[in-house]
Amino acid sequence: MTPKDKLAAQRIYILLGALFITSLVVSNLIFQKFFYWYPFDIEFFGNKLFEISVGILPYPLTFLITDLISEIYGKKRANDVVVTGIFASLFSLLIILVASKVPATSWSYVNDELFTKVFGNSVIAVFASMLTYLFAQFIDIQIYHFWKRLTQGKHLWLRNNFSTWFSQFVDTFTIVFLLCSFGIIEWVNFKGLLVSGFLFKVIVAACDTPFLYIGVYFFRRRFKLKVNEEIDLL
Repeated sequence: MTPKDKLAAQRIYILLGALFITSLVVSNLIFQKFFYWYPFDIEFFGNKLFEISVGILPYPLTFLITDLISEIYGKKRANDVVVTGIFASLFSLLIILVASKVPATSWSYVNDELFTKVFGNSVIAVFASMLTYLFAQFIDIQIYHFWKRLTQGKHLWLRNNFSTWFSQFVDTFTIVFLLCSFGIIEWVNFKGLLVSGFLFKVIVAACDTPFLYIGVYFFRRRFKLKVNEEIDLL
């Protein structure tokens, strides 16, 4: 690979990492708003399908990005992005803590009470998200590369979906369990949110498979990569 191609690959990697971190941090900040989507009139354990947090909207994108990085840049580079996301979450938590401690002016459009109402649970959310994030993302990367080795780089759809489905269940169960444990969500909603959240993520994972194929095709064509070949940025 020429130095020019190396530079281009590095820039794309940085862009993917930026999208990953943005999606992760934003999902932690907006999680307290819940929305509904009723494609079918079905209830699970007293909850409509789907009544879920808006924080779930950007989160599945993180798994698509780590799968793409795993496929093109390798396991180590995918793990590096995950670790970077941890530091980004901690830094966002620090900013929120500082912002909540300084007093609002009398003419501030957002007073202390409103700010605390919107961001007051963000500390717990970031803590819960970081635990689920660690479990789910590392599991996703491990399973992805297990299937990649087993299939010798073939059947991209299989490792994309199998790794994401299992890791998304771990992610959904852990985050809902922790939010219920901290009293942010009532336990009566636990089973319904678990089922709705997991099924929603499964649907998103299935829908993002074509985008993963497009991304992999772009990389292999642009950098002349063979099947199962990875870009070494070092």
